[in-house]
Amino acid sequence: MFANSMAGLALGVTLIGAAALADDITVQTAQGQVTIPQSPSPLAVFDLSAVDTLTALGVTVDGMPSPSYLDYLAPVAETAEPVGTLFEPDFEALARMAPGLIIVGARSAAQIEPLSQLAPTIDMSIWGDDQIGQVHARLAAYGEIFGHEAEASALANALDDKIAQAAAAADGKGNGLILLTNGGKMSAYGADSRFGWIHHALNLPEAQPGLSSETHGQGVSFEFLAEVDPDWLLVIDRGAAIGQAGEAAQATLDNKLVAGTKAARNGHIVYLDAGRIYVAGGGVQSMMGTLDELIAAFSDAD
Repeated sequence: MFANSMAGLALGVTLIGAAALADDITVQTAQGQVTIPQSPSPLAVFDLSAVDTLTALGVTVDGMPSPSYLDYLAPVAETAEPVGTLFEPDFEALARMAPGLIIVGARSAAQIEPLSQLAPTIDMSIWGDDQIGQVHARLAAYGEIFGHEAEASALANALDDKIAQAAAAADGKGNGLILLTNGGKMSAYGADSRFGWIHHALNLPEAQPGLSSETHGQGVSFEFLAEVDPDWLLVIDRGAAIGQAGEAAQATLDNKLVAGTKAARNGHIVYLDAGRIYVAGGGVQSMMGTLDELIAAFSDAD
């Protein structure tokens, strides 16, 4: 085992030394500016939002986590090498691949130090405030790194157009509450949360201002939903997102108190594609797909 570790470290030193000979580029990451080789290959990516955006740009992803969870990323997963999970890298698989660059995200950022021993590694997490701005920043950075600036600009414009359409569709249609279900449990998310970009993109007023911005949201009850009485209920089913057995969101919300809300009475409970927003949130395809769902829902409303 020690010999394998030393071999991996030696390979990492060789990789980093070789990378230094290539043209370098300085890009903005979640942890500040980092200088890396331009057009690095092979590419290992541990963040599905990054896989989402890179694929949209036409960049080849050579290694990615398994499982990938998302049907629309299945073609990428079929050709990419499995290099671990969303949280835990497979260092032996990475050593065999000898990547020119490793990209981590929110779920894998804790691994950046050991991964950096193998190859240049950057944290491209999308989290916290101004997620739409971060999506634009990641698009621009990936465009520079891989020489796909024109594609990045076109996608950024398409995203802005989609946001404008969604805001127009939601204009004057009332307030909203974002609800995540996990089996029989429920958490609410506000404008400052991981899903809060929806409120900002649509200019959608919060049904309940001041909700916790914690990663797992604010635990709520059916009585809370009845008291807040949102015009719209935007639902994310965590279990469905990760293929976990358990009570589905529709079953959880099949409740008299929920049925009495304005959202339920008016047919304004929207079950979002949970995998897209929960697993690959921040990917440009994910974000535009969610916006399409919201445009359809609000456009159909009276």
